[in-house]
Amino acid sequence: MTRINALTLDQAPAAARSALQGVENSLGFIPNAFATLAHSPAALSGYLALSQALNKNSLSPAEREIVALAASAVNGCDYCIAAHSFFGEKAGLDAGALLAARAGTLDGVAAFARAVTLSRGKVNEVQLAAAREAGLDNAKIVDVIAQVSLLTLTNYLNNVAMTDIDFPPTDN
Repeated sequence: MTRINALTLDQAPAAARSALQGVENSLGFIPNAFATLAHSPAALSGYLALSQALNKNSLSPAEREIVALAASAVNGCDYCIAAHSFFGEKAGLDAGALLAARAGTLDGVAAFARAVTLSRGKVNEVQLAAAREAGLDNAKIVDVIAQVSLLTLTNYLNNVAMTDIDFPPTDN
């Protein structure tokens, strides 16, 4: 049962409405995670600004979804696993890749995202060396950390709120 309700556009604070309308225009609907985040217009605005900035980072769309899945699996966020499985499929990841991303075994990006999340950023030399050996340069390393940080916000929000999942179910 949801512990923090998702707001409708009419229920949302005035300062959050234009942001929610932008999400609706972009995705075709307002996901419950955003409608819950709208309780704090500042948090919604900050999340959207960082998300938009990170869409221009050194990671491909598929790699961003891989990071999202690895971090969300570690953090136990069923909502974000559903959402990013949906977006991961759209970015070209098949069912096996989605599962491997969640496990952190798909590639160097997944492994490093999992390591960062599990260690709360305190990766060891072996983990950092493995990321570099897998082809992650300093820019990708920083971008993986930034993506993990973005996902941690929504993971924690959805875990606390017990946000109702409104993305199509996956078998992954």
